[in-house]
Amino acid sequence: MARLPRIDVAGVPQHLIVRGNNRALMFRDDADRMIFLRFLQDALETCACDLHAYVLMTNHVHLLATGHAEGDLSEMMHRIGRRFASLMNLRWGRTGTLFEGRFRSSLVDGEAYLLTCMSYIELNPVRAAMVRLPGDYAWSSHRENVSGRPRKPLAPHEIYLALGSTDADRAAAYRQLVQAGVGDDELNRIRTSVRQCRVLGKDEFCASIGAGLERMVAPRVPGRPRKRGQNEKLT
Repeated sequence: MARLPRIDVAGVPQHLIVRGNNRALMFRDDADRMIFLRFLQDALETCACDLHAYVLMTNHVHLLATGHAEGDLSEMMHRIGRRFASLMNLRWGRTGTLFEGRFRSSLVDGEAYLLTCMSYIELNPVRAAMVRLPGDYAWSSHRENVSGRPRKPLAPHEIYLALGSTDADRAAAYRQLVQAGVGDDELNRIRTSVRQCRVLGKDEFCASIGAGLERMVAPRVPGRPRKRGQNEKLT
C-alpha cells in the first residue's frame, strides 16, 4: 500500500523528529552539532521556513518550525539530511545511511499546543537526565527563548510574542511556562501525534484540517474502533 502524503498545511507549525539509523549517534562531538546548526540555518533561509524551537540530542533532533508554502519543510529536511549525512560520513570514515528512514512530522494546533510543544522539546535533556535544568543544556533553543527575544536561527511565533509586551515580560512568562512542565496527558498526545505523523490539536482543529485534506488526521487511539466522521476521507 502506498504511503499517504504528509499532513502539510502552509503556515501551520510542525513538530519534526529525525533519528539516527538504528538509534545510532547523530553527533559525536560539539563540532558535529555546530555543523548541523549551520546547515539548519542555511536550509531555513533557502526554503523560507521559520524555526521556533529545537533540541539536538545524542541520536535524534526535535524541531518546531513553520513552512510558508506546502512542501517547504520537507525540502528543508531533505537539504539538511543530504549535506549533513555526506559530511558526517566523510568526518567519521563511514558509509551508508545516517538517518532512520523518513523524518517524523506532526502538524501542531498553534493556539492549543505551540507553547506546550516548545516546552516539550526544550525539556528533552531534563527528561533524559542529561541536565538538571533546561538552561544547562547548550544545544537547544531554551536559552534564546527564555531571553524573551530569540535570535537566529529562531524566528519567534506570534503566539510566543503575545506572552508579553516587553522582552522581560515575555521572558518571565515563558520561564514560568517551562518550569510548570508538560503533564503526562500532554506528553502522550505529543508523542503519539508525531509517532503516527498525525495532527496535534483540539477536536475542532483536527476536524477542520481533516475536512480540508479529505482524510483522517487525528491520532489513532489503541483499542478503540474508528468511526466515520469529518476526520476520515470523504466519499
